[in-house]
Amino acid sequence: MKPTIAFVGVGRMGANMARRLHAQGYAVTVVYDRHALSAQELAAEIGARVCTELAAVTAAADIIFTVVTDDAAQRSICPATGDSLLTAAAGKIFVNCATLSPAVHVEFEAAAAKVGAHALEACMASSIPQARAGTLYLMCGGDQAVFEKIKPVLVELSDQGKLLRYIGPAGSAGQVKALVNMVMNINTAGLAEGLGLGATLGLDPKMLLEVFSQTGANSRVVATDGEDMINRDHSCYFSASHAAKDSGIALALGTEKGLALPLAAATKAQYDRLVALGCGIEDKSSIAELTFPGRKGTS
Repeated sequence: MKPTIAFVGVGRMGANMARRLHAQGYAVTVVYDRHALSAQELAAEIGARVCTELAAVTAAADIIFTVVTDDAAQRSICPATGDSLLTAAAGKIFVNCATLSPAVHVEFEAAAAKVGAHALEACMASSIPQARAGTLYLMCGGDQAVFEKIKPVLVELSDQGKLLRYIGPAGSAGQVKALVNMVMNINTAGLAEGLGLGATLGLDPKMLLEVFSQTGANSRVVATDGEDMINRDHSCYFSASHAAKDSGIALALGTEKGLALPLAAATKAQYDRLVALGCGIEDKSSIAELTFPGRKGTS
């Protein structure tokens, strides 16, 4: 028998993960989201039930995926008192897919263990299309026995397991995810500066993208973000506000270890400025608004 599944947080990523598992024959029994309409629409689509109480979510499924915004949101769904996912949670497995501070993953694993439940972090290094197609890059941390137990479910989300990695104990996958996003954000900011300077010099930006892709200036963001920066198409796949948050997680890890991360700090400052300009809900490619001549951050 396949385990039953619940989702807490059904925004762009959570909803598409739920759709994928539903399409693969898993019973997604309940969904929960602070934005009631998102939950209602998805529930109607996949035949799930909307829960308005967290304890009811846990009661209705074997495995509960949480895909929330940040540390505060994660803590809000598992408080020590009041309505909580941890109420009567013995035997349940929680899979935390949000980008959180590694310490919060460790904290939640301990809280789950206290009530006889298990928690696994499954950090995602992919975006909306991959969530829907089941080709997420998943980095997992926690008890390896728990990982092996629910691996068949995770395989359906990660290109039949080709993109699935067990990293180590709780918090370790969160550390790796912080580094992934730190480097990605630095690359994105660097690409925006290169294209912005090129535009100021009167160079053809499309020619620059081609040259970048064929030289040491290449990175994955050249392909994913370059055209969007040129065309000012900032439809959101990974928001500027999340980029700022995730760069902050990496900076905090550096501070804990007494390590200066000047490029990460400069990148976070750029994304913080972008958020202050009202672009936080736009894609991270909107950082080009701070570098291209005549745009929001340069005019």
